[in-house]
Amino acid sequence: MKIGGLARITGTNAETIRYYEREELLPVAARTDSNYRIYGEAHLERLSFIRNCRNLDMTLDEIRKLLRFKDNPANDCEGVNQLLDGHIDTVGNRIRELRHLEQQLKGLRKLCRDPLDAGHCGILNELAQPVDMPPRSHVKVERVPHTLRGVKQMSSKK
Repeated sequence: MKIGGLARITGTNAETIRYYEREELLPVAARTDSNYRIYGEAHLERLSFIRNCRNLDMTLDEIRKLLRFKDNPANDCEGVNQLLDGHIDTVGNRIRELRHLEQQLKGLRKLCRDPLDAGHCGILNELAQPVDMPPRSHVKVERVPHTLRGVKQMSSKK
């Protein structure tokens, strides 16, 4: 099948398919006499695998590592478990960061309960306040509006 067919079946943009080839996640496709790429069932299966990993927000490096295991089915899969455990930790950290961000946004939203003119908007006025910048080596650097400075900041993971 040509790239358009593979793109349609997998719901992947043709340029993304070419990118995965350049990144060596997908094997290079054979070419017709007219220089069209021709993809087979193995490409479809591998691209589906990549798409499923991307839907789980895995990085290309993580996908590359998983593909190495997939390409060597006789090898022990403990590394797969370790990779997934690490990804779970990363997702957990991001969830905590997003919850913290949600609290900051809710705090900002409370500053403007009633619609006023923009010159008196509590949200806009708060966002214009100087930002507290904690030392980069100890704490995750983030924008901390004046009224939210009491909110505990998250430590960065080294």
